[in-house]
Amino acid sequence: MIHVSKSKPSQSKQKWFVTFEDSKPIYMLKGFFNVPRAINEPVKSYLPGSIERKELKEMLADLQARQIDIPMIVGGKEIFTEHKVELRQPHKRAHVIGSFSRGNEDHVKLAIEAALSAKSAWEGMSWENRASIFLKAAELIAGPYRARLNAATMLGQSKNVYQAEIDSACEIIDFLRFNVQYMTEIYAQQPASSPGIWNRLEQRPLEGFVFALTPFNFTAIAGNLPTSAAMMGNVVVWKPADTQIYSAHVLMEIFKAAGVPDGVINLVFVSGPTAGKVIFSHPDFAGIHFTGSTGVFQNIWKTIGENIHLYKTYPRIVGETGGKDFIFAHKSADAAVVATAIARGAFEYQGQKCSAASRCYIPDNIWLAVKEQLIRDIASFKMGPVDDFSNFINAVIDEKSFNKLAAYIDQAKQDPDAEIVAGGSYDKTNGWFVSPTVIVTKNAHYTTMCEELFGPVVTIYVYPADQFSETLAIADKTSIYALTGSIISNDRYAVDEATYALRNAAGNFYINDKPTGAVVGQQPFGGARGSGTNDKAGSMINLLRWVSPRTIKETFVPPTDYRYPFLNEA
Repeated sequence: MIHVSKSKPSQSKQKWFVTFEDSKPIYMLKGFFNVPRAINEPVKSYLPGSIERKELKEMLADLQARQIDIPMIVGGKEIFTEHKVELRQPHKRAHVIGSFSRGNEDHVKLAIEAALSAKSAWEGMSWENRASIFLKAAELIAGPYRARLNAATMLGQSKNVYQAEIDSACEIIDFLRFNVQYMTEIYAQQPASSPGIWNRLEQRPLEGFVFALTPFNFTAIAGNLPTSAAMMGNVVVWKPADTQIYSAHVLMEIFKAAGVPDGVINLVFVSGPTAGKVIFSHPDFAGIHFTGSTGVFQNIWKTIGENIHLYKTYPRIVGETGGKDFIFAHKSADAAVVATAIARGAFEYQGQKCSAASRCYIPDNIWLAVKEQLIRDIASFKMGPVDDFSNFINAVIDEKSFNKLAAYIDQAKQDPDAEIVAGGSYDKTNGWFVSPTVIVTKNAHYTTMCEELFGPVVTIYVYPADQFSETLAIADKTSIYALTGSIISNDRYAVDEATYALRNAAGNFYINDKPTGAVVGQQPFGGARGSGTNDKAGSMINLLRWVSPRTIKETFVPPTDYRYPFLNEA
């Protein structure tokens, strides 16, 4: 703060003095700066004999050989509690790799106080310094932290090496780099000015704090939700899923190493209801960045609506809430392309992707060929722990998920409308293992064609090949979700028809591909209907939700007479 004072009146000449609080002068760099052009991080191969494979193997062994005690981080300080929760590998249930300190309402209140205390300095920091911090975080992940973050994701979330690499290395790096670029493009957008007037537009951070509520399945999402808001000058309270805390801890170390100031991002380990009770009744609550279930998101929205009179501003509500994603094949489709799209789209990362294919519409003229290859491919899958790089399938995340999937599989075994043609088994002896399962149904509205399972179970409806248009209409109306979907066809008229007919059924639509694998900067991700607010993570659209624009008009020579020319009589 600058203080200005003058000398005592008795002095013959008054002198003005300028001092700086804490004796620190305020410096502001001058210039229009260009950030490095964002490019997608290359995916490493991890081939036998490669340097990255060796480093990752060593890191996996090191992390499994010890246990860590993970604290909450509030205002830059580590907070431990006596309530410890063990962290076990989903694929090795008996193997404890650490524990975290469970927090309570007081810790949420502390996190909010720390965030608000850091707000003034953080939003006052020049944008290029904020950009530099997050560009450095991307480089730290790309280099010295790559093996550690990937290993933490593999062990804590049961991802194979490829699924970890595209998530906890490449995608989070891409989020950071591209969001910095989008930030500069947002700031560069300015209105036109007429003669004698200068119109300007500034993008202010939201007035208050942002709550980031993140899921277990993607380390990249867990990192992006708090950093995208923070990048735009906001302060954040971050609550990750319990089953993602192991890698969240590494992310916080990276943010600290990159220079994120204390209090800008605060990490708390509390239950959802505990966080919600404090946060959604706080007057400075300014927005939520959410990925999770539709039910939870709808309850949050309802709570915010009921408490709307408490807030200083209308909170921003941004959420991605899952899907019942589809593959739709036309009679002209190549059976091998369809089978491969199902094998990858439904079963990579055990189907625990918001975008995973979980319902398929296959015409009867190619079904037998698709079925034959799909069964053969599934039979070749290896399933087991993540440190064996030959395993394509690993464990589902926890016992709750395991029990839910087992119940659906058992139901399908009994229902006359369903037939299990592959998989159908599950085993929790050593880990939460569910075999990749294919259900074929005679009912286009069968339970597993409609409800989100979030696991390695896909349901296929075989339709008459000459009823393409009618079945498109069924697919459009079957699910409450509208996240991802694909059309596979060698007939361009069919592609055109499906693209239009399913225009509201998927926010990310794929032609001749599986419905997963959106790349930051190439396919901005998000859906509508029951799948969320479609604010497109990995795009400028998302970042615009974390700023509040102010228009400034400056008139250089203002009028001095109220009269307009039309008032003249002659």
